[in-house]
Amino acid sequence: MSSEEELRRFGRMISRIARGEVLSRDEAAEAYRQVILDEQPELQQGAFLAAHQARGPNTAEFSGAWDALDAHDTAKIHPRLEGPVGDIVGTGSDALKTVNASTPAALIAAACGLPVAKKGARLVTGVSGASDILEHLGVDLEAPLQQAQRCLEVHGVGYLPGEAFLRSGWARLIQRMRFTSAFNIIGPLTMPCARTSHILIGAYSPGVCDQLVAILREIGMPAALAPFGRAEGHAPQLGMDEISPCGPTRMVRLVDGRIDVLEVTPGDFGLPLRSLEEVASSAHAEGNARRIQAALEGRYDTPEADFFAMNAAALLWLAGRAPSLARATDQAKEALATGGALEKLNALRRFQGRVADPV
Repeated sequence: MSSEEELRRFGRMISRIARGEVLSRDEAAEAYRQVILDEQPELQQGAFLAAHQARGPNTAEFSGAWDALDAHDTAKIHPRLEGPVGDIVGTGSDALKTVNASTPAALIAAACGLPVAKKGARLVTGVSGASDILEHLGVDLEAPLQQAQRCLEVHGVGYLPGEAFLRSGWARLIQRMRFTSAFNIIGPLTMPCARTSHILIGAYSPGVCDQLVAILREIGMPAALAPFGRAEGHAPQLGMDEISPCGPTRMVRLVDGRIDVLEVTPGDFGLPLRSLEEVASSAHAEGNARRIQAALEGRYDTPEADFFAMNAAALLWLAGRAPSLARATDQAKEALATGGALEKLNALRRFQGRVADPV
């Protein structure tokens, strides 16, 4: 526990925030460090997190919070790789629930030659998170992170479950909090792979896409793409934290410090428009896992396969592996058709897997 003077200093900072004052990035990092490491009483931690959320953190403060999470609560791998390394993830909390896209998209992108250090976790708001899916597909979530690093180095793909790389601070907070805080924004931005340079990070609203990319620029990420996908026939404020095969997608793009906003449709990927019902989530994680495995095993001309391929294509395009989204989609569909993406799943099973027969 902190000394009386440290407790009072933290309390004065809470009062400053409540009055509307803004913290520097360093001040925010120190405050969140104390929360993550449980150095303040829970009453003070909760008051700080609630006051900061109510006032609204700015980009520098979010970045300070990320600094603390990265330095004090994120285990790292350091793979020996050259060139770009990708990640693809969603924030969750989106209104339109779909079959998981980021997990198969990561395998597809890896099969197209882009190393992918895919991070994920169990479900938060939907039917299944990446960890739930990959567990059904034969990945052992308790495998040491070094096995993921080795798989990444040998086969260009590795899975980093939040259950393994996030230390006690995050786990303690998530278990005890029942309100929104800065951690809802910075959590998906964790970087358990020190070599990650290109990230596709879907968000549940356009405003959150803007926030995520602004923070990524502040912390020095070379390239990022944050999509918010919509579906024809549904209210525009309802969307998905992926690139949508069902309507337009707003994407916020970061490249070398420059941010721009663009809108794409399935046609830009060379794909037909699909209905939301065709890619909606199954009722349970096993059902979603079976649909993903079917696409990886050769059912590449289906709505789900289009959905997975276009999200992989966006990451490939961002990393400069294709001159256009349509060309990147062709590469992604070929990786499904030829079994290349399935080979990446089998590599995960060998390096990070269980003995039991998957699904």
